Amino acid sequence: MRVLVIDPDPARAALVAEGLAGVDPLDVRQSAIFNAAEALAFGPDVIVVACDSPDRDTLESLREATQTNPRPIVMFADRSEPGLAEQAVRAGVAAYVVDGLAPGRVRPILDVAMSRFSLMQQLRGDLAKAKADLQSRKTVDRAKGLLMKERGLDEEAAYGLLRKLAMDKGRPIGAVAADLLAFAGILKGDGA
Repeated sequence: MRVLVIDPDPARAALVAEGLAGVDPLDVRQSAIFNAAEALAFGPDVIVVACDSPDRDTLESLREATQTNPRPIVMFADRSEPGLAEQAVRAGVAAYVVDGLAPGRVRPILDVAMSRFSLMQQLRGDLAKAKADLQSRKTVDRAKGLLMKERGLDEEAAYGLLRKLAMDKGRPIGAVAADLLAFAGILKGDGA
């Protein structure tokens, strides 16, 4: 397991490393501040941020870094202010623990955070696929409508024609429907 520990206090960072004793293989690196390029180069399995209290700059840096290179993040804060936990979660933090950094708690918290992160990534992927499928379905419906209007076909025949075109071209039906709509727009003068 590759763990990047972000903590300006070496003693507190050592507690994290102590809590991971027995994990094999283990590569722990410690840095006083979060550096996105350094994190990307190291490629950690999990990022652990330990601090007195998270500041907005750190949270913003984490948010920006996790947008392009998502990683599970665990944050141990000695104290917290109202609203910071929500901001941390929005920045990509999978576990936010206040006044709870103890070596015996580190590994279970990291395990839960990594599992939660994996589940959230799967849910995000499922949501993106569902949105793409819905958009494709809308495009197919618009293309069917165009074929029904221009060729005088019923809905079933229009869909059959789209499906045949997709099979003949070896392309997804949504892509064929999008091409048909684009071509129709060009013929009508909408695309130039």
